[in-house]
Amino acid sequence: MSCKFQLFENKYVKRFVKHFTIEEIQGWDRFCRANFVNSLSGFKPVSLIASQDDHGNPNLAIFSNIVHVGADPALIAFINRPREAAPHTIGNIESTGHYTINHIHSDFMDKAHQTSAKYPAGVNEFAAVGLTEERKADFPVPFVLESHIQYALELSEIIPIRQNGTFLVVGKLLHAFVQRSIIADDGYIDLSKAGSVVSGGIDGYYSVQPLARFAYAKAGR
Repeated sequence: MSCKFQLFENKYVKRFVKHFTIEEIQGWDRFCRANFVNSLSGFKPVSLIASQDDHGNPNLAIFSNIVHVGADPALIAFINRPREAAPHTIGNIESTGHYTINHIHSDFMDKAHQTSAKYPAGVNEFAAVGLTEERKADFPVPFVLESHIQYALELSEIIPIRQNGTFLVVGKLLHAFVQRSIIADDGYIDLSKAGSVVSGGIDGYYSVQPLARFAYAKAGR
C-alpha cells in the first residue's frame, strides 16, 4: 500500500517541513490516516493486557496507549477503542474488575502483535499466539510468563470519550512483578535493561536506550 499525499511547502516554516491541514488528513485512505496520526504523537509504551471473562476464558490483547495517571494512589490508564471494534478487553474488565498489564520484549513481539487480530469471543489468545499463562499472587487473571515486567490492576473507573466513542479505563495498581536487577535504589526501573520495546505508529516496534537522568528540577537550579 502506498499513501498518496498532496504536499506543498509552507512559506512560514523551513522548506523541508510540509504543512498538512486536518481537512487534507481526513481525506486520506483510512490506513494512511491512522498510521500518520498514530505516529505523530511519538513513541508509546506497548504492552499486553490480559483479562478474563465470567467463564474463566482468558483474553490477551496488545495496547499502545497506556499512561501513568498518578503515583499516590497508584493509577494507570489505557484507551480502549469503541466497543464495536474492541469489545472483549473492556467487557471482561467490567465483568470481573481485574486485569494485568505485561511489558513486551523483542523475543516475542511478533506473538504479541498477533494478538491485535480479531479473534472470536471465548478464544484463548495466549494459546492462539503461543504465549504462556502465569497464575500467581491469588490474582484471578493470568500474567504473561514471558514478560519481565508485569503488574495487576483493579478497575477504578471507565470514562467515555464522547468525541470518538473510545473509553479511558483507569485501574488501581495492586501487584507488580519486576526483576530486582533492573530496579535502582531510588525505585527507577531501567526499561532498557528489561528489554521492553516501544511502538511507533500502528505496527512499528523499537528498542529503547537510555540517554540521561537529571536531578529533580527546581526553579533557579
